[in-house]
Amino acid sequence: MKVVFQQLDVRTSGRKELVDLTDRIEQVVEESGLKEGMCLITTLHTTSCIIINEHEEGLMQDIVAKLRTDFPNDGKWLHNRIDDNADAHLASSFLGPSKVLPIRDGVLVRGTWQNIFLMELDGPRKRTVLVELLGN
Repeated sequence: MKVVFQQLDVRTSGRKELVDLTDRIEQVVEESGLKEGMCLITTLHTTSCIIINEHEEGLMQDIVAKLRTDFPNDGKWLHNRIDDNADAHLASSFLGPSKVLPIRDGVLVRGTWQNIFLMELDGPRKRTVLVELLGN
């Protein structure tokens, strides 16, 4: 069994935005030499998350708009008494910090329209995303 670990540093530019990491993660898988296994993608931050969806500009804007509707920055959140980012913590709690995808025949398995995104919820910031591969 082989384990491969890679840290991706990501600089975000907006308060809420989607950053497509698909190519970078596929490169980690390709360079690993693994033929079969699993790929864990996780963010180390409580105000960001990992999502999988289509890289289409309208949809990406819709996702951000939905988050703004469901988790408004100006909501009467108790956490805002000490830090003005409760909306980001709440959204991240519901969306989650990690995703796991299979590796088959040396390739990251994902659907035709499935791209891997870091969802920034409290930017702009420097974020750390970990990619851990387990397999052979």
